[in-house]
Amino acid sequence: MGGERRRGGLGPAIPIAPAARVDKFEVFFDLIFVVSFFIITRATATNVGGRNLLHAMLVIGVLWWCWVVHSVVASRLRLGEGFVPALMVIGMIALFTFALALPQTFGDGGGRPGGPVLVTVSYVVFRGMHLVLYAHATRGQPVARRQLSRLLPEAVITAALLLLAALLPIHISDPNLALWVRDGLWIAVVVIQYGSGFLVGPGGWEITSAEHWTERYDLILIIALGESVISIGVGGNLLGKPVTWPAVVAAMLGILFTAALWWAHFDMIGPAARIALHAAQGAPRVTMARDAWAYLYLPMIAGVILFAIGAEELVATIVDPVGGLAERGRDSSVPLLFGGVMIYLATDLAFQLRTLGTVAWTRVGTLVALAAGLFAARPLPALAALTLLTVICVALAVVEVVVFADARDALRRAVHEEKVSHETSEAAFRARWHNGGPTQPTQ
Repeated sequence: MGGERRRGGLGPAIPIAPAARVDKFEVFFDLIFVVSFFIITRATATNVGGRNLLHAMLVIGVLWWCWVVHSVVASRLRLGEGFVPALMVIGMIALFTFALALPQTFGDGGGRPGGPVLVTVSYVVFRGMHLVLYAHATRGQPVARRQLSRLLPEAVITAALLLLAALLPIHISDPNLALWVRDGLWIAVVVIQYGSGFLVGPGGWEITSAEHWTERYDLILIIALGESVISIGVGGNLLGKPVTWPAVVAAMLGILFTAALWWAHFDMIGPAARIALHAAQGAPRVTMARDAWAYLYLPMIAGVILFAIGAEELVATIVDPVGGLAERGRDSSVPLLFGGVMIYLATDLAFQLRTLGTVAWTRVGTLVALAAGLFAARPLPALAALTLLTVICVALAVVEVVVFADARDALRRAVHEEKVSHETSEAAFRARWHNGGPTQPTQ
């Protein structure tokens, strides 16, 4: 609609409207993060160890910062409108290349630097594309432009450190020292990235649509939870194996505890936090969006990946037992499974405190039960350990449904009234649009 748009062109970038929702192109873009999460899980699960887990967390940290930068741009421009999708496809290619090169990023320190250099180049392209889009979105906004100039050094410094981490270790004769230098440079990248978010401050940033911001992060968390299910199915050797009752039970348990963790966030905490962000304005809205969504979602997703690795190992033991159903999982499987769930729930508790100012005693009790379950499950057979974790997670959902029934009903009434009001406004607008007709372009 708009005679100002040139025929045959992609059209201009469209700013985010206050009530905007996530568009289909953004969901399409998120598929690349599905691949990234899957690759990280697969690369770590093949050789679970302290250093490999550190590498996985560092990669998740850098990848998540790319996501945060992406979401900041998406809070100003519609990614599926005008010329923006063309640039976003370039970003998708860079991110896909970044993900594919990740397994070669952390080698023994003495190999060829092709993979790590490719990671750095992909990172530069991805960050550069978002800087260009943000600069375009903030034309005529000097305060927002100043924020861009303050964050530009972070992008340059972190890219330089990644390049140094790719090239420097191969010139260090001591292999162990080379590994620590590389890991130290990656740690510095993560510290600089997240430290810059606090140092720059909220001035100049804006969250035009709280609905869009919260939905964007909720979808990526759902993607991470979905990846954990895929990981259990693929890494647990459930595919292509004869159907046995232990395998069926293991698959059911994997779905049950993952669904209970979805419920733990999205039944009450997520919707209530969305309303809280809607109510906040100005700098308080920006700082809440940064602290709760941009920062706290990171350990939640890290917890998901950790418990996915642990569940995968337990399920693999159940499906292909060497010593029968009494066989225990690997030494790392139970700590990863219970520890990952504890990180997820503890972070969700911090998320609740930051957005709503409350702490649910049911979550504290569940964390205590998981800590006790961690010690109780280590000597148990793999199927029993997985069952114990599932019982604790499902019990959390059941108890909260009963105990917080009145609060749940009140929240759902508020959400329902909000949706009815929104849909009424949409219907009225479309009726006016239909009766009056759009502005027709000149011929």
